[in-house]
Amino acid sequence: MSAGAEIRAVVTDIEGTTSDIRFVHEVLFPYARKRLPAYVETHRDRDDVQHWLAEAAREAGWIEAGLGEVIDLLIGWIDADRKSTALKALQGMIWREGYAAGDFVAHVYPDVAPALRAWRARGLRLFVYSSGSVDAQQQFFAHSEAGDLTPLFAGYFDTQTGPKREPAAYMRIAEAIGEQPARILFLSDIVAELDAARASGLRTTLLCRPPAMCVADAAHPCVHDFSAIAF
Repeated sequence: MSAGAEIRAVVTDIEGTTSDIRFVHEVLFPYARKRLPAYVETHRDRDDVQHWLAEAAREAGWIEAGLGEVIDLLIGWIDADRKSTALKALQGMIWREGYAAGDFVAHVYPDVAPALRAWRARGLRLFVYSSGSVDAQQQFFAHSEAGDLTPLFAGYFDTQTGPKREPAAYMRIAEAIGEQPARILFLSDIVAELDAARASGLRTTLLCRPPAMCVADAAHPCVHDFSAIAF
């Protein structure tokens, strides 16, 4: 990493960065898709469920919609991997039950937990920024293959902060954690997200997990795992 302001905080993505994207697409998404209709039907009287169903309808531009129509809409959004805050919130509620039942544990790459612990021990503050809801992020790291990693994190950000490919979202994160952008390192496997973070002044590193290859003239420093990230 090039010389500059001392890094004081690290913000990390999840999919493809701390964890194999296949876990999300092959385990979490199908789990939520299968259970969403019954979950909504049986929890439709809960205030939080009603709120997110209404938000989904609003996002679709619907003035009125039946419950079945909203369920079909959400299923379609799962299939399209739509970054909808309402969908992510409802998925998170379903996954919470799955984690609690022991139906799965969250995948993390073996290099991630040791690096996070080492960074935290040296005084860095750690945060997560993912398209999944804050609750889903917390459940993910609380039930990971490396154990409960939530004590390592100082906070979480989701799409309520803003889209991950817009610089304004990263400015909001910097303001929320009280650090100058140049003292924050953002980690992701998506170049467009890194571009947005860099445009707002954050430092960046691209995670290019094997078998993918780092490009020598990449716009962002590129590493294959967390152990290669130097401060």
